[in-house]
Amino acid sequence: MLESDTYGGVGVGFLKYVREEIRIIRERDPAIHSAWEVFLYPSFCVMMHYRVAHRLYLSGHYFWARYISQRGARKTGIEIHPGARIGSGFFVDHGNGVIIGETAVIGNNVTLYQGVTLGGTGKEQGKRHPTIEDNVMISAGAKVLGSFTVGENSKIGAGSVVLSAVPPNSTVVGVPGRVVRRDNQPLPRETMDQNLPDPVKEDIMDLQKANSELINRVLELEEQMKRIQKKEKETL
Repeated sequence: MLESDTYGGVGVGFLKYVREEIRIIRERDPAIHSAWEVFLYPSFCVMMHYRVAHRLYLSGHYFWARYISQRGARKTGIEIHPGARIGSGFFVDHGNGVIIGETAVIGNNVTLYQGVTLGGTGKEQGKRHPTIEDNVMISAGAKVLGSFTVGENSKIGAGSVVLSAVPPNSTVVGVPGRVVRRDNQPLPRETMDQNLPDPVKEDIMDLQKANSELINRVLELEEQMKRIQKKEKETL
């Protein structure tokens, strides 16, 4: 899971961090063509602000921590509370509209797309936001709300609203989110594939199939009735 927050600014050199960010972005974004482009990425910019703000937050300098994090939010459209705990290999693709709450915990090699919210329900105290374990991908516009855990190697579909715990190695889609696939899936960061199953479409296809079978059965019965009626007329 997390590396005891060492990646959050304690004992990690600036150049090492920059090299790691370059590696992460080049690994997961096919649109990048040079290492210099990394410095223009919202994900890189907001994480630079977050790492400094998080260190200040841990030191009890809450005003300055929020000041720096809000500067990052204004520049990028990505709002990360300085109290959130984020592991290594974190990547926000595009990122505008992403919100990460104060008590959110994010593991290693997690990917978020634009419009994702890791928030609370407004009814909880203390730990109010979700825990996202290693190698999770959360697609565009998804909302994960509450103090539960999304298990490692899971995928959350675009526009999903997740309100309860997700087992490891799961694919979740829908409103409210439900698990539609478990286990034997490649790591999300390796495929970066947001084309996840559509349960509504699958249900409609199942209904269409059942309807076709019923129609065919009715036609067969009508043919049988015609043959029976024909035989009855011949015997009269």
